[in-house]
Amino acid sequence: MHDAVIVDVIRTPSGRGKPGGQLSEIHPVDLLAETLEALVARNGVDPAAVDDVIAGCVSQAGEQTFNVARNAVLAAGFPDTVPGTTIDRQCGSSQQAAMFAAQGVMTGQYEIVIAAGVESMSRIPLGSSAGGMNPYGTRIKERYPEGLVNQGVSAELIAQQWGFNREQLDEFSARSHRLAVEARDAFADEIIPIGGMLVDETVRESTTAEGLAGLNPAFRTDELAARFPDLDWKITPGNSSPLTDGASAALIMSAEKAKSLGLAPRARFHSFAVTGSDPLLMLTGIIPATRKVLERADLNIDDMDAYEVNEAFASVPLAWLQDLDADPDKLNPRGGAIALGHALGSSGTRLLTTLVNQLESTGGRWGLQTMCEGGGMANATIIERL
Repeated sequence: MHDAVIVDVIRTPSGRGKPGGQLSEIHPVDLLAETLEALVARNGVDPAAVDDVIAGCVSQAGEQTFNVARNAVLAAGFPDTVPGTTIDRQCGSSQQAAMFAAQGVMTGQYEIVIAAGVESMSRIPLGSSAGGMNPYGTRIKERYPEGLVNQGVSAELIAQQWGFNREQLDEFSARSHRLAVEARDAFADEIIPIGGMLVDETVRESTTAEGLAGLNPAFRTDELAARFPDLDWKITPGNSSPLTDGASAALIMSAEKAKSLGLAPRARFHSFAVTGSDPLLMLTGIIPATRKVLERADLNIDDMDAYEVNEAFASVPLAWLQDLDADPDKLNPRGGAIALGHALGSSGTRLLTTLVNQLESTGGRWGLQTMCEGGGMANATIIERL
């Protein structure tokens, strides 16, 4: 087995995922292509040496269909001998891309591979890939006769089950923005300029828990209120991740290849886990996935120097924090998706980018990343800073 090392990780700034957002005029193929081009250029890597590009993308429709990874490879000017493939593990798509890339290196199938992700939610709205059709068929309906729910309702169910009140959710969300504002200078090491833009558009410096308290619940309908009569609806746009545009990428190699190219690895992949979970609660898989990856690594949560737990909704990392009895100061120390945005297919390698830079800035050794995913799944990854 070979060590799979991270030579570099980069991301675009986060753009508001709606018309008029700072990245909304950029085609998703071009957005990912610029990211791929910047990654190889700043490391002096010949694109022809890249064995594969594996990219995550959730809404594979319209401008993001026909294998956005391969299209971005060609748009970036890579030789046409470089392949690309697009994968969908919902919100964890590019974290899964990094896992597949690293596993390919570890088994000797790749020497150099790029894991990446892209999502333009301004141009390809969430749910576009369903095209108004039923994505579940008849047998899932038979198994879950009351029906599954959207992620916002799952976040509500988690808040209720774990006993979080509105104030806790809003305070956590305000913390996300505050930490992201404090990290703006540090983000210069991970953000590549797109159209001259270097600042995350989704971060709101003026955000306070008191201000968030005035927002109304976003997912309550009369039908859902009748189905869940005991729910005290408290998930709002303010304690949820915003619609976001963005791309990110990681340059992954064998340790031997990095050495032969004179490149200094920044971190190595240590352990991986992926798990399924209740598709109704949907977002709780990060808890068993974390336990699974820690067991595989023969480490415990206190060994970790930083955790990146995707802030799809405030109730999700709070439930993870409570169940793992983890240190809140190590959780998303540069802010999370509530502030930095959640560009679906890009979020996995975005979190990886932020985690590597956080470990380097603090001298930490171990980092843990975990991502809840639609349909009831989760990925977890442990990296070691080198």
